[in-house]
Amino acid sequence: MIQTADVPKDGSHAEQDAGTTARAPGRVRSRYLLSLFAGLFGAFAMFCLTLLALDRTGNLPPPAFSNISCADEKLNFMRDNPIQSPNLLIIGSSVAWRHVDGNVLTEALPEVRPMNGAFCGLFANQSTYVGHWLLDRQPSIQSVVMIADPQDFAGCWRVPTAVFNREHVDPYVYENASPWGHYMRYFSPKSLARNALTVKAQRAGEIEWDPLVFNRFGDGPLDTRNTRELLYGRPDPLDSNCFDALRGMSSRLAEEGRELMVVSTPLHPKWKEKYDPDGTFMADFDKRIMDTLSATGGTYWNADKDWSTPVTSFVDAVHMRWSVVHDFTAALAEQMRNTAMAPMPSPSLETAKVP
Repeated sequence: MIQTADVPKDGSHAEQDAGTTARAPGRVRSRYLLSLFAGLFGAFAMFCLTLLALDRTGNLPPPAFSNISCADEKLNFMRDNPIQSPNLLIIGSSVAWRHVDGNVLTEALPEVRPMNGAFCGLFANQSTYVGHWLLDRQPSIQSVVMIADPQDFAGCWRVPTAVFNREHVDPYVYENASPWGHYMRYFSPKSLARNALTVKAQRAGEIEWDPLVFNRFGDGPLDTRNTRELLYGRPDPLDSNCFDALRGMSSRLAEEGRELMVVSTPLHPKWKEKYDPDGTFMADFDKRIMDTLSATGGTYWNADKDWSTPVTSFVDAVHMRWSVVHDFTAALAEQMRNTAMAPMPSPSLETAKVP
């Protein structure tokens, strides 16, 4: 016999089922949000613990202000090793970073207090951006030397001029602001992991072709006895944007009564034979540099043409080994002396006390 289900006439079961159904989505949403926030908090905690572990073991890269490891490491060096009242600023790309020995400059020109503000991998417009930033922050600077190779003046149109955000870098470098927030602001796990694998060895100078070692002036010695391939190929056409950036720097320095010297770094003879056999590219580069500086009276030294060094001095097309940089810097100091560009001692500034 089939029994009919007893259903209350007042419909209380139906109302109970409806209430249960109504409450279920609310519970699901609450659990979902709770799980979501728990996951986010857990990931954040794990990220912070990873940063602390890398810091404790010496494997923590600096915040990725530019996302160029050597440039970010230079900012980190400047933060930890401030140079007091520099009067000579070196700017440029890696050839400016690696081709100057501040110790030689101070021996040849005792009144000079150099600061190497060059960053690797920069085009001319980016180098001048860094230069303007340092001039704003270091009013004691009287003279600027920009060391470049022709490739620094090709392709400025395709890179952002602002290498980093000054509003973020200023307090980090000059006010000793906490770095931890910048790891979240410039959150890049892939870049962080890649750099963490090598930065400790780079700081120790154990990676031959990519050391992140600085002397007290911010110079970056490339100290090796080995030689690699030319590495740099045919340059792109020279870019007027690059020369416009140089013109802006030159005009500013002239208005402020400061000096500017542009130096064309020596180049590997085989590179010139292969990519500029008739010399027209280099001749055009020289002319455009001199035309740019003519309006403001800046000085140009073509070290590639006027300073002779053996082919064994080069490790690739544009970089010289550190053992040769001593002689090159001595020649640079002589050029500065001959052009009366060396900064004069100022009674209002104390001599930098460098450990």
